[in-house]
Amino acid sequence: MDLGLQGRVATITGGSHGVGYAIAEALLAEGCRVAICARDKARLDAAARSLEQAGPQARRPDNTVAAQRATDGIFAHPADVAKPGQVEDFIKLAASHFGGLDILVHNAGGGGGAGLESPDAEFSQAIELNVMAGLRAARVAVPFMRRHDHGRIIFIASVYGRESGGRAGYNMAKAAEISLAKALSRDLAKDKILVNSVAPGSLMFPGSSWEHRQQADPEGIEAFTKSDLPLGRFGKPEEVAAVVAFLASDRASLVTGACWTVDGGQSRSLM
Repeated sequence: MDLGLQGRVATITGGSHGVGYAIAEALLAEGCRVAICARDKARLDAAARSLEQAGPQARRPDNTVAAQRATDGIFAHPADVAKPGQVEDFIKLAASHFGGLDILVHNAGGGGGAGLESPDAEFSQAIELNVMAGLRAARVAVPFMRRHDHGRIIFIASVYGRESGGRAGYNMAKAAEISLAKALSRDLAKDKILVNSVAPGSLMFPGSSWEHRQQADPEGIEAFTKSDLPLGRFGKPEEVAAVVAFLASDRASLVTGACWTVDGGQSRSLM
């Protein structure tokens, strides 16, 4: 299936590893030009080199070689998106580098106070990273999208933004992120800009929190897998990235204001 993404410009926050990297890889394979940011410059540079090496050899899920992308297909810029001004600079620089912007994926996230006794700063940091950074990125990205009456904004939230589980601050921030995406979808529909969120379940990949937990308590993770993951396994970043690529595409032309759960049946919410 041709997703109609050839030549589109996509910006991805938190794109140096895990889900963000997989999204960059998937969009590159569909012919996009991709900009990524992350706090760790060394890891960001390594990710950019890896994506450049994959380049036109990146393959779609159907195992066909993707169409040749532009020679300037990767742009990387270090940014701590929780600090005001940095994500805005990233978006502006990426749009200047590629001459426009079509897709924004706010993937950077995490953090959150553990509960009632956690300091305010932990809750505030979760809101800054997950919600405010996405809002600030959208403010800068939308004017570029309006120039072409076309755009896609996708927030990477979590199943724990839809139901209880995890840290209190993380839940709060992810729920707010899903709500923000819904509100923006209504505001931006007149501009032909579609806004959605994606709620991944538990994912396993090198360096992930679940990998660390598995190494620390393999028996506990095995029990969790049996009790909480109906498919009997953790998800993979590539499985989330495939959904994001669809939502970024022309094939999703009637999809806006939705939260797509990608969790293998892990969540128990009806909505």
